[in-house]
Amino acid sequence: MNALEEIKSRFAVALAEITDQPEPLLAMIRPTQDGKFGDYQANCAMPLAKLLGKPPRDIAADLVAAVDLSAICEKIDVAGPGFINLTLKDTWLTGQLAKALPDERLGVAATDSPRTVVVDYSSPNVAKPMHVGHIRSTVIGAALANIHRYLGHQVITDNHLGDWGTQFGMIIYGYKHFVDADAYRQNPVAELSRLYKYVRVLMDYHAAVRKLPEAREALEKMQLALTRVSATGTTDKAQAKKQKKDIARLNEKITAQTDVINGLGGTIDKVSADDALLAAANAHAGVEQAVLDETVKLHAGDEQNRQYWDEFLPYCLDDINRLYTRLGVSFDYILGESFYHDQLGPVVDEFLQRELARESDGAICVFLDGYEAPMIIRKKDGAYLYPTTDLATIQHRVAEWQADAMLYVVDHRQGDHFDKLFDAAKLWGYTDVEMTHVSFGTVLGDDGTPFKTRAGDTVGLEGLLDEAESRALAVAIEQNPNLEASRQKEIGRVVGIGALKYADLSQNRSSDYKFSYDKMLALRGNTATYLQYANARVHGILRNMNVTAESLRAHPGEFVFSGAVERQLAVQLLQFSEVLDDVLVDYKPNLLCNYLFDLAQVFARFFDQCPVRDAGSDELQLSRLQLCDLTARTLTTGLGLLGIEALDRI
Repeated sequence: MNALEEIKSRFAVALAEITDQPEPLLAMIRPTQDGKFGDYQANCAMPLAKLLGKPPRDIAADLVAAVDLSAICEKIDVAGPGFINLTLKDTWLTGQLAKALPDERLGVAATDSPRTVVVDYSSPNVAKPMHVGHIRSTVIGAALANIHRYLGHQVITDNHLGDWGTQFGMIIYGYKHFVDADAYRQNPVAELSRLYKYVRVLMDYHAAVRKLPEAREALEKMQLALTRVSATGTTDKAQAKKQKKDIARLNEKITAQTDVINGLGGTIDKVSADDALLAAANAHAGVEQAVLDETVKLHAGDEQNRQYWDEFLPYCLDDINRLYTRLGVSFDYILGESFYHDQLGPVVDEFLQRELARESDGAICVFLDGYEAPMIIRKKDGAYLYPTTDLATIQHRVAEWQADAMLYVVDHRQGDHFDKLFDAAKLWGYTDVEMTHVSFGTVLGDDGTPFKTRAGDTVGLEGLLDEAESRALAVAIEQNPNLEASRQKEIGRVVGIGALKYADLSQNRSSDYKFSYDKMLALRGNTATYLQYANARVHGILRNMNVTAESLRAHPGEFVFSGAVERQLAVQLLQFSEVLDDVLVDYKPNLLCNYLFDLAQVFARFFDQCPVRDAGSDELQLSRLQLCDLTARTLTTGLGLLGIEALDRI
């Protein structure tokens, strides 16, 4: 049984007599932060004071009198200005532990209201190597899919690959003009990646040459505006305050524009310093338009370009899937942009027919309330854009999969795109499906800027995995120098990949975070390595006692609390179900990470204070062994939901 849900259900009856909106008040019933205040605390009396015109302590007392929790609570106190502190009965706790012990699901009930949830995550552009930026979407999306599925929802995972856009036009152009045939035969993916990067450099160079004069002109205008504003004299305080703000704003714009100019200049200098590269840039002055032309030809069904696409795509997919295998990630569907190509025209036609879109300067646009710019679904030249594909995707997911919810695990920088997309989809009629942008921040280096290599390039995902495994292997060898090499390597793989995933998942997804190999592999603190070692320690106790988990589960659970820490461990174990529900409120896997870390810490205190072999009685020894078993299973299950393997021996 979920204690929190049971407590809330009892309070809901009493609160329904007071207000027709009890949900916000029920959300104020939470586990306590300090055990001296009991196990749970209800703080709903304070906000009711103004509504009812009564002191919050009186309201709290009335609620306590109205709520029947005698079956599960030993004590209910009103404290301070109106806090309601609830302490669970030991007999109720031991009864719940006894039910969880033989249960494969550890007492976690499946939802009574299952939904069909589509989780859209990872979604790399297949023509480019996966990099550090893909780790967040991939591991967050996989964890959310696992947790939804564990709680009884119908989950469909979809990797919406970028397999049809300009990047393929770049590769096709590069292949036609710059391919190294021998390199392509030996390693197609590496050569295609080189071609993409090479054409990208040429395109960026010409874009920089074109934009630099405009950028300098814009900077001059900003500097003139700053001179004018600074020269304006005034004795009026309000005007002076406004002038100060205007000066600060202009200085910020000048700094930003200077950075833009420096970036453009750096792009030009990089090419200019390389004679061969500069010669290629000059010989391919029209590369930007040529790449667009190649893309258009591909979309129009050009035989040669389609043949190239058919040849290149499997190589790219094999390379991506190799990395997914290392990460232990798989998908139910991999439907890239190409899958929806034939559906884009009908989508635009329907928007036009239903007068949801109209022509503007030759483009077809959806004008939405609250936005300065419209959402373009077909360009003037007839080309479709990401919003068009995403609208077709929504249509497909509802029609084919009957989706109740769609979660898009995508970088926070795409927020404006998804805001417009969801509003356009609702305008189109998709009002009964949840559409959520599960955004996330940036992976940063020690300097607080996006994590890069020493050369300034984006860190490749494969290199990240290699380094994590290598460092974890070194730790494994140091901790267990006498283990056979194959076992050390396996530990290095599990610990390294687990550490990498957990370092990301343990962060609030909305925040940027600084990446550190040393921190993520630490044996102390909130790391996967700490949790994996804690799990192995529990299994070590069972091995040393020559006890199997199966034999423990075969005994009736007659748990005994000889001290506070055993009871604290019991409460922590029974809150597993609650935290899984909490994760899905705002789609934050870090809440599960925090829970597992807290559980491991409580178990560490239990380990120090509660001898198992020398428990003092057979009854107490069995109880402690069964608590060990439940702890190990909860750690293993929780880590598994995060996509992290747990070893019983490290």
